[in-house]
Amino acid sequence: MRTIEWDEEKDSIKLIDQTLLPAEYDILECKALEQLIDAIQRLKVRGAPALGAAGAFGVVLACINEKSKSDIIKEVERLKKARPTAVNLSYGVNRALNAAMRGRTTQEMKTHALEEAQRIADEDVAMNKKIGDYGSELLENGDVVLTHCNAGRLACVDWGTALGVIRTAVQKGKRIEVIACETRPLNQGSRITTWELLQDEIPVTLIADSMSAAVMREGKVNKVIVGADRVVKEGVINKIGTYMHAVVAKEHNIPFYVATPLSSFDLKRSYKEVEIEERSPEELIFFGGKQIAPLDVKVYNPAFDFTPFALIAAVITEKGIWSKL
Repeated sequence: MRTIEWDEEKDSIKLIDQTLLPAEYDILECKALEQLIDAIQRLKVRGAPALGAAGAFGVVLACINEKSKSDIIKEVERLKKARPTAVNLSYGVNRALNAAMRGRTTQEMKTHALEEAQRIADEDVAMNKKIGDYGSELLENGDVVLTHCNAGRLACVDWGTALGVIRTAVQKGKRIEVIACETRPLNQGSRITTWELLQDEIPVTLIADSMSAAVMREGKVNKVIVGADRVVKEGVINKIGTYMHAVVAKEHNIPFYVATPLSSFDLKRSYKEVEIEERSPEELIFFGGKQIAPLDVKVYNPAFDFTPFALIAAVITEKGIWSKL
């Protein structure tokens, strides 16, 4: 199935619970907006493009469960704030809400919102395929590509952005290997990216985040490709650790690419104006359910960081490759 989709029979959202991977593959059902908000905040569904679709389908839930337009608007405002950094969540909510407002009854509003949500989901898959087509031309046969976090099909509705580029290159007959960083503290790289690539039989090697400089210096990496949660006028906001990899890649003359749809662009905004989500201290104090740090230690746990365009060789979008912005 897709990462997230609408169940017509049950009037609910079905999504792959990413917190259980790779040990368990399970489908979560959300019939109320509160369930979806919880799933987003707990990262059961994550990744900027996937959050765009989640936001749109969330509007459909609001149309089903609320009695007036004002109630629907109030509820989806809560949804938009579930994760503040990625622009796609608000993008998806706003598109579906604008469509819903054309209806006169809650049933009409639901119909319009669902049509728009399905359109957003389908567009996401098509955009990722185009990103893959453009980006695959930047990869050469035999390349070893380092990636960070998860920008694969599970971060999108399907196919993926950064991993979509790799998938398309492999589909075109190129031999590509991947080095996946674990992506502490929630390990989206080790848990999800490696799982996806093994499913597709694409060779992948897992490393700790702190090893990226060493493998680049040792000449074991040809390219770096990551996704993006928001593209602002000075650069890219993405999963914490991205900036570190970009600095090291620049030092070793390794091209650093960002693959992202135009829906993640927010070029009127400075990175200083974007709220960087700070996650719970428990994510660093505990690992695998075991305490690994003192309970009273001070913790700084931002989910994202900023990488300036000066460190980025190109941004790959569904409209082409942007080497200068």
